[in-house]
Amino acid sequence: MEISRHPTTVYQAVAAQLEQALQERYRCGDYLPSEQQLADHYEVNRHTLRRAVDELVNKGLLQRRHGVGILVLMRPYDYPLHAQARFSQNLLEQGSHPTSERLLAVLRPASSDVASALAINEGDNVIHLRTLRRVNGVPVCVINHFLPELSWWPTIQQFQNGSLHDFMQQHLGLDLTRSQTRISTRRAQAKECKQLEIALQSPLLCVRTLNKHRDGQVAEYSVSLTRGDMIELTLEHE
Repeated sequence: MEISRHPTTVYQAVAAQLEQALQERYRCGDYLPSEQQLADHYEVNRHTLRRAVDELVNKGLLQRRHGVGILVLMRPYDYPLHAQARFSQNLLEQGSHPTSERLLAVLRPASSDVASALAINEGDNVIHLRTLRRVNGVPVCVINHFLPELSWWPTIQQFQNGSLHDFMQQHLGLDLTRSQTRISTRRAQAKECKQLEIALQSPLLCVRTLNKHRDGQVAEYSVSLTRGDMIELTLEHE
């Protein structure tokens, strides 16, 4: 592999070659060969190779995982925000493999924020689910779902993985439509870092969503904490 040898550009040239290789031969969730193998391939020393990898880590294309290797993240996934948007279906259409697993399922009193969103009284019990979504095995977002209808609880307890909305449609006959989305940003805290396998203070997208069913009643309020390096939100205008 022929790389420019100017001292200020060697690692940048390697980074450019490696980025092209990512686009052509790798998928999100893959691991790169060892640093020594990469250094041999690009005919540079390991220090130069590390600087090149650092460039792509800073661009959000790679992630170093201690004791495991260099994980491929690739470009952010496009996620359109519209009334019928479905996370799983959208990523499947982009050639990815999304999964979702339940982390928590409890009944708890609604906080003031949750009560306001669901138009109920603060302290009223709600169903609280927490799910973790992965794309090609890589954690992407943690979602807290709040449901006001307690009669759904026996059924909701059976949910373990997959699409929660598909589960609710199949088992409760609910066809949910997004009615409102609020987006903000913040830094990841310790628990979220562990769940999403990211560094402390990494940027997160905080997406608050209201979903309604056919009669116009609010059926779900969700708060999604999404890795800013993995998802690119698209606002669609009719």
